[in-house]
Amino acid sequence: MPEISSTKSVPEILPLVAEYFKVLSEVSRLQILSSLRAGPKNVTELTEATGLGQANLSKHLKVLTQAGILSRQTQGVSAYYAIADPSIFYICELVCNRIGQRMQQQVEVVSALPFFSSRTP
Repeated sequence: MPEISSTKSVPEILPLVAEYFKVLSEVSRLQILSSLRAGPKNVTELTEATGLGQANLSKHLKVLTQAGILSRQTQGVSAYYAIADPSIFYICELVCNRIGQRMQQQVEVVSALPFFSSRTP
């Protein structure tokens, strides 16, 4: 684990880390982040991109904004949301790469089973 450069000790920081990961543990929030990767969007655009209802979307946008992952900027009558912390995509890429590696390992294990071999008896 990286060294914490703060006055807080590791046990005091761990609940904050857990809370951050909890924010990312919701599929709808990951859909929102994926949609915003291309650039800022307003609520209407995010509703169309994610298929989420407006009330549900607003709830998730609030959580992501409070966590500091998204920023909100008002332009006229619309609120636009954007990625405030681009390192979020680095975290997601690390996780996706690891999942891909695990899936590949599982394919290799299954492929090695006699039932799946190309040999015919």
